[in-house]
Amino acid sequence: MMQSGTVRIGINPITWTNDDMPELGGDISLDTCLAETKQAGYAGTEMGGRFPKTAAELRPVLAGHGLELVSGWFDGRILERELEAEWDAILPHLTLLRDMGCRHVVYADVTGGKHGDIARKLSDRPKLADEDWASYGRKVTQLAERMAGFGVGMAFHHHMGTIVQTGAEIDALMRHTGEAAGLLFDSGHCLFAGADPLTVLLRHVGRVVHVHCKDVRPAVMDKALGFDWSFMHSVLKGVYTVPGDGCVEFMPLLETLLGAGYGGWLVVEAEQDPRIAHPLTYARMGFGYLASAAEEAGFEVEE
Repeated sequence: MMQSGTVRIGINPITWTNDDMPELGGDISLDTCLAETKQAGYAGTEMGGRFPKTAAELRPVLAGHGLELVSGWFDGRILERELEAEWDAILPHLTLLRDMGCRHVVYADVTGGKHGDIARKLSDRPKLADEDWASYGRKVTQLAERMAGFGVGMAFHHHMGTIVQTGAEIDALMRHTGEAAGLLFDSGHCLFAGADPLTVLLRHVGRVVHVHCKDVRPAVMDKALGFDWSFMHSVLKGVYTVPGDGCVEFMPLLETLLGAGYGGWLVVEAEQDPRIAHPLTYARMGFGYLASAAEEAGFEVEE
């Protein structure tokens, strides 16, 4: 476990290949992805669709590149599933993460649709009625407590196209869940959803257990919202980029995390079209900016 005030910098392999749209980066091998991850300076990587799914297979692959596994995404459906069914579905993934030494699972509830649907408009997404938040929060808490007992905590990912997208929905989730339900704070999803990232972080920094550092190109975001593009069309047009290349102000976010005693991973996650945004170039750009900003904010950055 990393100490308070100490961070490590990882990246999500979506910079190279996109699991929601496999043709994006479909010609880029896992070996290239991992080699360039290390070359760009990162200490670890989150899971990708091409990664081996057992620790026995994955451990030597990552070790060969000098990388650690940071965490991994799971398509949760706790809104529509009973607790036991959801636990059975996630158990193999949790087992892999635990065996690889990960502290948290990236958990997003995609009930009601997949955010990767290329044709689904941003406005067409599932929403939870006000009166349903209390019961939903109890289910999420029960799942999170079971995860904690297993050894891999929940990092609930607010995400465009899901029932937890807006600042108000993040507030509702935190209000109706217990401490076991940690929050994955994502700067880019906050902004794209119409919330101020710093305001959201200040409200909930005590629950943040994992951080995705994603930047936003404001001109593309304005078009995406104005024309009600789909999430994936927005990605293809370049709504997201690496830290330091967009309009998100990361210094106050990092200073807030430091002040709250955060000690964990900072993960660059910037889904783009690799044919347009050269993966190694942007990976290096993101690492250089984030490492420098974290140190300037007062963090010790572990190699």
